[in-house]
Amino acid sequence: MSGRAEVLAAFAVAAARAPAEAPLPERLCRACIDVLGADGGAITLASTRPERLTLDTSDDTSARLEDLQDVLGEGPGQDAYRQGRAVVAHVDGSLEGPFPMFVELAGDIAGPVTVWAIPMHPVGATIGVITLYRAGGDLRYSLEDAQFLADAVGAALLDDSTDRDDRFSAWADRARVHQAVGMTIAQLAIGPDDAMAILRAHAYAEGKTLDVIATDVVERRLDFSGPDDSTTRSESRPEDSTGNGDQ
Repeated sequence: MSGRAEVLAAFAVAAARAPAEAPLPERLCRACIDVLGADGGAITLASTRPERLTLDTSDDTSARLEDLQDVLGEGPGQDAYRQGRAVVAHVDGSLEGPFPMFVELAGDIAGPVTVWAIPMHPVGATIGVITLYRAGGDLRYSLEDAQFLADAVGAALLDDSTDRDDRFSAWADRARVHQAVGMTIAQLAIGPDDAMAILRAHAYAEGKTLDVIATDVVERRLDFSGPDDSTTRSESRPEDSTGNGDQ
């Protein structure tokens, strides 16, 4: 049996073992992890764009690694999406690579690991990235076989006709980010990329996920349109009980 045939056969078996009621992205993500011998992983769509959406993460470590890349705007998943090729990052304390901030902070999250980011481009254009991590050793199959599997997963996602409500639950989170970007644009009169950078900067500085910061903006707990450099108005100072305010 060829490498690709073996990979597909193993993938079919792993996907079949997953609970039938689980959303398709969850089943595909876990099957990839099982087949390739990773410790955990995630599937994201449009990895470097404002509409970036994490379809599934296998565990807390994977979720935090995805949030980290989302906040920083750098990491193996970001490069894999932009370049359309697999990117491997060794989180081993060395800060000499292309994304030192990610490597440094990922070490705090996962310890020494290797991270593989493999683009999904089943029809040519890259639609997203499968990101895998492992604490020791290589993947069970070659990077070429892993790329073949990633493209197969991408094709399955494009073909997904499931109408389950929970399949769309993650889109609500990303919609908040879109709304927060729009509100930040209106408040500061800047472009979308700069608005996203502002939100990422606040998420990084406050140790929060991008969605938490977006929720603060949407619910007006965080406002960038104040008369001074303060970014929070609702929590900036207690109300003056006299009703006169500061003179």
